[in-house]
Amino acid sequence: MAQSQALVQTLKQALRSARITYADIAAHLGMSEANVKRLFATQSFTLQRLEAVCRMMNMDLGDLFSLHEAARERIHHLTRQQEQELVSDSRLLLIAVCVRNRLNFDEILSGYRLTEPEIIRCLARLDRLGLIELLPGNRIKLLIDENFDWLRDGPIERFYQQQIQEQFLDAAFGADVELRQFQFGLLGEGACRIMKKKLRELAREFTELHRADLNLPLDKRYNVGLLLAMRPWELTTFKSLLPE
Repeated sequence: MAQSQALVQTLKQALRSARITYADIAAHLGMSEANVKRLFATQSFTLQRLEAVCRMMNMDLGDLFSLHEAARERIHHLTRQQEQELVSDSRLLLIAVCVRNRLNFDEILSGYRLTEPEIIRCLARLDRLGLIELLPGNRIKLLIDENFDWLRDGPIERFYQQQIQEQFLDAAFGADVELRQFQFGLLGEGACRIMKKKLRELAREFTELHRADLNLPLDKRYNVGLLLAMRPWELTTFKSLLPE
């Protein structure tokens, strides 16, 4: 990703965290909302406009660059040894998921049947693994990027294949916050590339919405799973009818 594009992504994330919309920016800059959207889509900001947008969040350009650098320093991939240690202990994996979701110590303590010493021991192990920095007062600094990837065919991916996939799909998906939709069709290579791009964009949007909702009370948020998948596939029932 080019530096200018990455900087605009950092700006968008900061705006979402501050609950500032494109309409707010348009009013502040004296522009139409459509032109503001075009600015973000093309990354065609002047320094003056970039400064003006930063001021809406009580930031200057230096603050924005610092946020960008902090994001670059985060871990984007775990090692096989780190993943193996996480899946070897259910409590450790749970705490890792909690801190990745930005829960603080008190929220973990109130949300799960874990004692303070158990949580502290797990946090200390995550600190030794380099995934967090455990600060005084049991404050937690996350060192993992929200968009980090599991290792292909690594311990965590295999854990999810074995433990999660069947459980996750074994539901009626009938509640207001649930959806199951399966599409099937004949697509060419160009269309497949477009769909892959859109699925990656949706995954990034999911992460950005997660970040934007961090200020909501814990009882107003759900543990939400989003499964995105696409591959050439034929229903087993039909395979016997295909030409040899």
